[in-house]
Parts: sequence; structure tokens; C-alpha cells
Amino acid sequence: MKIAITGASGKTGYRICEEAVKKGFNVRQIIRKNSKVSDGLESLETFRVSLQNKKELDKALQDIDALIIATGARASLDLTGPAKVDALGVFRQLESCKRVGIKRVILVSSLCSGKLFHPLNLFGFILIWKKIGENFLKNPSFEWTIVRPGGLKENEDIKSENINYSKEDTQINGSIPRRLVAQLCINSLKNKESINKLIEVTSSNNNKKISFKKAMQMI
Repeated sequence: MKIAITGASGKTGYRICEEAVKKGFNVRQIIRKNSKVSDGLESLETFRVSLQNKKELDKALQDIDALIIATGARASLDLTGPAKVDALGVFRQLESCKRVGIKRVILVSSLCSGKLFHPLNLFGFILIWKKIGENFLKNPSFEWTIVRPGGLKENEDIKSENINYSKEDTQINGSIPRRLVAQLCINSLKNKESINKLIEVTSSNNNKKISFKKAMQMI
């Protein structure tokens, strides 16, 4: 399977690339024009695009079997960022998928997506725009999976961390290492039971260990 990862130079995106390579996927990383390719991923096929440019985006997604969307608005004084990236940016990627024939799409979103009264919304109502992006994906044109992680952590020592999987709008607190989110995205590609499901995830060393396949059967 050949997969594309948008936002591949981001803190979660580059980890998704690494996990995909480990599992033997043919990976194409798609990044912003001024972004730096992450160390160790220089040999991967790389496209630099503007999400506003249809031709560039379509070319970057040609001959791809599945897309993982790991783009996300960055903290900025520009409060329109979440609308541009988490809603309109997702929409543009999905429209490109329709044009080039990609059906399988995984979207990395956020815990509490859609909640109005939340501190994160001080940054341009980001959770509202993320929910709109999710809704764009939830349609019959796609075999979709939406991953809503809790607060993202940078630590790579994940041996003692077990994931708490749940259905939509179940968890409101908690965190999870980006590495586990990356592994979850790749597991979603390998497991058809994740299709057309929204998965909320946090982690801790207090959670009971459960296989991804069993978790999908419960959601």
C-alpha cells in the first residue's frame, strides 16, 4: 500500500511517517513549501505543496491508496489559522482525494472537538473548526477514521503507557504521547474494523492493556 501523509514535518506527522516505514508502507510525505524534512526521513518521496493550489495537491496525491491527514493549525497571532487549516484545509484535501480517487482517509483531530466552552477555543475557536473538518470527512465518498487524541506529549518512553480507547464525546481529559498516536494511525490502516469510526484516545500506566483490534470491536 502506498500512503501519503500531510503535515509530515509536524511533531505528530513525522512520527507517523516513521511508524509507516517501520511497518513496510510505501510513504510519500507532503509538507509546506517552507518546512524542513525531519531527520532520518530525507530519503522518502517528498512533495512540497500549498493546500490552496489544486494542481499541486492533486499531483501530490496521485497514485496514492490512503491518506493520513496530520495537518493542524499552529499557535499564532493569526486567529484565522484554525479555520484555514483545520476546516478549509481538510476540505481541500478531501476534494483532492475525490478528484484523484482516494477513498481511505485517516484524520488526526483532537479530544473535545466541537466543544464551545473550552480553553483551547481562545486560539481561534480551534475545536469548532476541527469538528467542521471532521464533518467534511464523514461522508459516503470515504472509508474514514477520525482519531481524537488528548493532550499531546513529546516523550518517547511509551512502554508503560496503555491506551484508553473510547467512542465519540466520551473523554474530556487526559493526554497521550505523539508516538502512540502515530502507531494508532498505522494500526487503523491495517485494521478494517476502524473504518467509519471515530476513536478518542488518551493513555496512562493505569490503563489495562488492550489490543487495537479488540478496541475497535468495542467502539
